[in-house]
Amino acid sequence: MVRSLVDLLTEHASHHPDRTAYRHLVTGDTDGEILEISYGRLADRARAIAAWLQERGLAGARAVLLYPPGPDFISGYLGCLAAGVVAVPGVPPQGRAQNHRALVRMKRLVADADAKVILGGREVITALSGMAEHLPELADIPRVATEDIPDEAAASWREPDLSADSVAFLQYTSGSTSAPRGVMVTHKNLLDNERVITERMGHTPDAIAEHGHEMFVSWLPVYHDMGLIGPVLNTVYLGVTATLFSPLHFLQQPQRWLTAISRYRPHTSGGPNFAYELCLKHAGPRLLDELDLSSWKVAFNGAEPVRAATLRRFADTFAPAGFRRQAFYPCYGLAEATLMVTGSTVHTPPTLLQAAETGPHAGQSDAAAVSSGRPGPDVTVAIADPERCEELPEGETGEIWVRGPSVAKGYWRNALATRETFRATLTGHDGRFLRTGDLGFLRDGELFVTGRLKDLIVIDGRNHYPQDLELTAEMAHPALRPGCTAAFSVDGAAGGEQAVVVAEIAPDAVSEAEKIIDVICSGTGEAHGLSLRDVVLVRPGTIPKTSSGKIQRHATRAAYLNGTLAVVDAPDPS
Repeated sequence: MVRSLVDLLTEHASHHPDRTAYRHLVTGDTDGEILEISYGRLADRARAIAAWLQERGLAGARAVLLYPPGPDFISGYLGCLAAGVVAVPGVPPQGRAQNHRALVRMKRLVADADAKVILGGREVITALSGMAEHLPELADIPRVATEDIPDEAAASWREPDLSADSVAFLQYTSGSTSAPRGVMVTHKNLLDNERVITERMGHTPDAIAEHGHEMFVSWLPVYHDMGLIGPVLNTVYLGVTATLFSPLHFLQQPQRWLTAISRYRPHTSGGPNFAYELCLKHAGPRLLDELDLSSWKVAFNGAEPVRAATLRRFADTFAPAGFRRQAFYPCYGLAEATLMVTGSTVHTPPTLLQAAETGPHAGQSDAAAVSSGRPGPDVTVAIADPERCEELPEGETGEIWVRGPSVAKGYWRNALATRETFRATLTGHDGRFLRTGDLGFLRDGELFVTGRLKDLIVIDGRNHYPQDLELTAEMAHPALRPGCTAAFSVDGAAGGEQAVVVAEIAPDAVSEAEKIIDVICSGTGEAHGLSLRDVVLVRPGTIPKTSSGKIQRHATRAAYLNGTLAVVDAPDPS
């Protein structure tokens, strides 16, 4: 009986020791330096790290993982699982010593997890030693560069005493609306969600054989659930091969992602909506001539609002390179459900729900709602009235509630939040539900996500979803960057709540700032019957986002109220 991913790693290492598990593009380029690790080697390194942890009596303790992108993180993560140690993926501090937010987050993570050891790459561990004045909390916590643990240590590894309900790792949420919390993901949760991903994304034995075991290409950060649970762990779950590279290298040159897909021809690859937008900005004729995207069967898109306009433009632009519209795979998930909740149907174009004829975006095909697909096997999705805790009829918008074996154990050392979030009951249903805090509706069994409950804007008794206002603003003028707009409300004193829109603008459009603001205001008034208190245009890359690319509306609102937004300066007309 398979109890954990470690059992599957052992099985793959036994049957296919020389098969490449992970390929790491060190520079992000397919013609640059490449590191590969086989299943046999990966199992040896995981056992060596596990034995080191076991010898120090750390079973059941928390280990913070601070690695740059590469195979060492995966060895460290699986080493924790193999030792019965709770892994806590974190953001490495390399090159970020002066980044106050990164330091604060790392301090909070180490303290909240009550970490007993820090594992990392040699450079990261050295950097931590040089940051002692910023991180006195780490003085008494052992730190080890796992590449310095000798292979011979593996000989003393012993199987840990694990149960299905043992916590495998803490996934700290990205905190788009609140302080990050550690989600307790058990070994059972992990195995079940890998089963859901495998089934929903069509990772069948036939698909694996057709692709020669080349199943993933990913640049997604491995400390985030989308990058970890999907490309990294589904790889070891299936015994296939994944090609990985750094998120920074993708952001520097987005075409690297498409070039790697063209070179290694994987079945599955994806990211948040903004990633597809970035690729569109670099889609010149020369790149299209060099690409072959015909092998790409699942182009998943999640973690932030999926835009119909993005799907259309990407499919049209990259069709000459072999990309097929039916490869697009919108999906929905969250850390509290390990990851995946719903996903599209493989080999079928995404389901679009055209805007109502009398709605704010009437007649605009690019404003269509995009389905996030159907629930995975043994996953129940219900739409509930968040106040009455009663199920709503099909088509009505409410809070998305989830039940199933992938739903995590709760929040680490936070019984109150666990009870509020993970222990909901719904009339007419057995068992407990996870309250996601997300809003959406069901139509013909498919889930349409509309926003966050805490982000809802209520003005004069009417509900406005910030995503709708943001979409209206972005469609009003081409100078606004897609996926880089934040809408929120502020207290207008006697006038009650009033809406504000903050949007990133292309640098070459600053001279048109006043005109763009007028267009946004008139477009919002016409589409939503809403007068905006303010429209603020800011420099590219300055609106706060989570590690997964979600707009942090609360942080943007705070910056607006504090006067710290990076507002563009319109040129003096005189």
